[in-house]
Amino acid sequence: MRLKDMDRPRDVSRAATQARFHVVRRLTEDLAHDLHPEDQTVQSMPDCSPTKWHLAHVSWFFETFILAPHLPGYAVADPRFAFLFNSYYEAAGPRHARFARGLITRPTVEEVAGYRARVTAAMDGLLSRADDGAFERLAPLLEIGINHEQQHQELILMDILNLFAANPLRPAYSPFRAHAARIAAPVSFHEFPGGIFEIGHDGPAFAYDNESPRHAVLLRPYRLASRPVTNGEWLAFMDDGGYRRPELWLADGWARVKAGEYEAPLYWEKDEAGWQAMSLGGMHAPDPAAPVVHVSYFEADAYARWAGRRLPSEAEWELAARGHRVAGNFLESGALRPLAADHGEGLGQLFGDVWEWTESPYVAYPGYRPAPGAIGEYNGKFMSGQMVLRGGSCATPADHARATYRNFFYPHQRWPFAGLRLAEDA
Repeated sequence: MRLKDMDRPRDVSRAATQARFHVVRRLTEDLAHDLHPEDQTVQSMPDCSPTKWHLAHVSWFFETFILAPHLPGYAVADPRFAFLFNSYYEAAGPRHARFARGLITRPTVEEVAGYRARVTAAMDGLLSRADDGAFERLAPLLEIGINHEQQHQELILMDILNLFAANPLRPAYSPFRAHAARIAAPVSFHEFPGGIFEIGHDGPAFAYDNESPRHAVLLRPYRLASRPVTNGEWLAFMDDGGYRRPELWLADGWARVKAGEYEAPLYWEKDEAGWQAMSLGGMHAPDPAAPVVHVSYFEADAYARWAGRRLPSEAEWELAARGHRVAGNFLESGALRPLAADHGEGLGQLFGDVWEWTESPYVAYPGYRPAPGAIGEYNGKFMSGQMVLRGGSCATPADHARATYRNFFYPHQRWPFAGLRLAEDA
């Protein structure tokens, strides 16, 4: 299915915006609802953050960038929260070290819930009383805040999975939901012409600053796989010595293999019955037909080389995805893991299931300029040493995904819901 207008604007009326704000706030709280206070306070590794910290940080974001500057007479809930819950905004002041967020046992889970309620009520008051001109000025900041909270919804799930995988009891975040067994459709490659094309955001719909400006790219003819690489195909790579063959690996990736960091996708363990994988539903055998997940860029690149192909560039991916309906296995499906798809003709699973590594470094588009002030630190200052992923995952909110979205992580990182799709020169 295709849409004629991918940039169809969202309803930005005051009522619709307030309603969406509340839906997003409630979903964040729902994600934490069944977690015990002990679950919400522990930090499993420096890249992760405790659930309680995420809940507080997104509230600090609204308080710092919207309430404090725009609501006359607003007093922050606790001046100390700015130090505890600032993530990386240098212009917003000093902050607690990221690797030590698990040491923040106070404020308690209950106190953070009260902080969230206070911020939500204050936002309601501001949005309800603002005149039309003030609301129009606030709307772009509010949209950033809503999308920022949606990013942290996925991070909450990424981080709690990492935490539960480190627990010897391997607790499940939610009950494992069985789905109908499927056989992976044979992979096919779809050809796209070369030429000069434009990529990047352009239109009235929301996008982050790193998706702009729209600009021209020169592409050679290429082919893109009809679906992501599956667990069954990854097992074939492993059985063929994929993690033992240095000729397949970039040097930095091979160094991690030799150091014992990589021998299978993250969260895979082998027992007498074979490979098991930890998911948000607990331990289970990997579905051979489902997309492989929790692999690094280095692993994805090695697999592509083993398969005699390569990863797509982000421009190739975006051009192929353009016009396709943004629909798939997202957070709202409740599966919370990649699922095998029953493919028809054409490209499948472009959106949802797994973020797809590209071969493109995360750098600025030509003509990019970050916004002034602290909000300009949101994306621009991370444009070094990371790689771009496209498409969205089983933990991404559905209305947070789009064809121009540029996710990014360091090439060694594996805790995102990341997989891969192959490409080749035509």
